[in-house]
Amino acid sequence: MLRRQQMRMLEILLEVDKICKKHNISYWLSSGTLIGAMRHNGFIPWDDDLDIEMMRSDYLRLMQILPSELPDWLALQNDETDPNYFYFYAKVRDKRSRMLEQNGYDRLWKEQGIYIDIFPMEQHPIWLHKLTEKSVGHMYKIWRTSTDDAKAIKSVRRIFNFNNRYFFPFLRKLFTSEVITSGMGIPFHNPRYAEEIFPLTTHEFEGHQLPVPKDADVHLRHIFGNYMQLPDLEKLAPHVGALEFFEEGEALLQDDGTR
Repeated sequence: MLRRQQMRMLEILLEVDKICKKHNISYWLSSGTLIGAMRHNGFIPWDDDLDIEMMRSDYLRLMQILPSELPDWLALQNDETDPNYFYFYAKVRDKRSRMLEQNGYDRLWKEQGIYIDIFPMEQHPIWLHKLTEKSVGHMYKIWRTSTDDAKAIKSVRRIFNFNNRYFFPFLRKLFTSEVITSGMGIPFHNPRYAEEIFPLTTHEFEGHQLPVPKDADVHLRHIFGNYMQLPDLEKLAPHVGALEFFEEGEALLQDDGTR
């Protein structure tokens, strides 16, 4: 079932890759997906997500382009396309499946299919990024501890809108840096460096040549240390709680590995 999910994620990525090439939008494989490319020439065998990154200017262009360019079996998920979605990065979702994650954050989202993550990257100080993380931390706590989802989503949306429309744009006008890190409000703040990323090159991923940072080895070692060393597989935390594939009207269900 995991391999089937990985191949569905690859299908999504190849569609996004095609659109990015058409519109001259640069992106690169990132995080565990990049580790998989460098260590396995494909997915890490036990990995159940797929991540790509791009600079914020490209990200904003892509958000405008994807709704009209994606095939009908895919959907863009961001705060504009899904009223209850509250992440500061986007997903492209497969409509031919349904997947619920262990953390339960997706329980009221419009789109719940298998997905890939698209992360905007910005140039601002790491201390500033940590401040933006704190400004949204209460939002996650509200949703995680909610006993009244209708009330909670209103509170979450207020916090999201304040940051997205006012606080983050204000900070962008005041601060910049040569360090590249995740977009404001995204709970990851590992520094990246332009000289390690650009110009992009390609590397094999599941039989396809896809974009990766120029010096992917140094890039990954800055973020993860010795990424070539395999982790303790008994300590892995899967994202997926339940997964359905819809094929010709039939649903195949995986729920905590029971079927």
